[in-house]
Amino acid sequence: MNQEKDKVLSLVVPVHNEEDTIHLFYQAIEEIKPKINATIDFHFIDDGSTDSTLSILRNLSNQDEHVHYISFSRNFGKEAGLYAGLEQSTGDYVAVMDVDLQDPPELLPEMLNEVESGEYDAVGTRRADRKGEAKIRSWFSSQFYKWMNKVSQTHLVDGARDYRVMTRQMVNAILSMSENQRFSKGIFTWVGFKTKYIPFENRERVAGNTSWSFWSLAKYAIEGIVSFSTMPLTIVTFLGLISFGASVLAGIFIVIRALVSNTSVAGWPSMVTIMLFIGGIQMLSLGIIGRYIAAIFMETKKRPIYIAKEEK
Repeated sequence: MNQEKDKVLSLVVPVHNEEDTIHLFYQAIEEIKPKINATIDFHFIDDGSTDSTLSILRNLSNQDEHVHYISFSRNFGKEAGLYAGLEQSTGDYVAVMDVDLQDPPELLPEMLNEVESGEYDAVGTRRADRKGEAKIRSWFSSQFYKWMNKVSQTHLVDGARDYRVMTRQMVNAILSMSENQRFSKGIFTWVGFKTKYIPFENRERVAGNTSWSFWSLAKYAIEGIVSFSTMPLTIVTFLGLISFGASVLAGIFIVIRALVSNTSVAGWPSMVTIMLFIGGIQMLSLGIIGRYIAAIFMETKKRPIYIAKEEK
């Protein structure tokens, strides 16, 4: 082994019910190994799979000493999987990839070379298009990035994937953020470090079905907004001020009208409408504030991000 191969690249790969894709992913990485000037270590994170994922990982680990895995005691989510993988990784460089081959493995040598050059601390990827994705889902995704960048000081690149290669220094910075409510795309940006993004055309899964439903993506988006922006609380404050100002003006108008004309107008429909409007604003405001309080509540519990049942 030459001196360049003394470097180690750790691949962090979260998996959940991916029995159909693991071998395909492993073979795809094996094919590009000759182009990579580093020893590759696999770190698969089994996020409470209910199929034969764990059995496949055990067999791979027995066949290849460079294959490691952690199996969670239950499903903790992809964010916990990413954190566990980064925590277990020991390489000089660390890459995060999806097992379904939507992240092109052939980009890995170029990404590693860019980071090894010292010019960048991380090289990430972003989708240049969303071909094959439902239009409504694509629209909501683009709107999320658009509005997230407006309400947060943490800039997110539209179409950015978790797929990236990072230096050990950057990984250590990410691990220092041990918060329970995690949003990795925001964390990758928040820690700083010089990052380059490589665009690629969208790809379909090589096999199996995604575990990301529209609702789970919506909850993930809310998690990101709560984690990296307090703008919703500011909006609630302005809504309260507007409602208060409108009520003061309405009160002054009613008093003046009573003094001038000494008449009152029956207006039950309008009154009910106003009450429902104000009540709706109050409920919306309580919901937003409650979401932030819930995040505080979960953090103060200081529960572990994940619980490992088995690892190797």
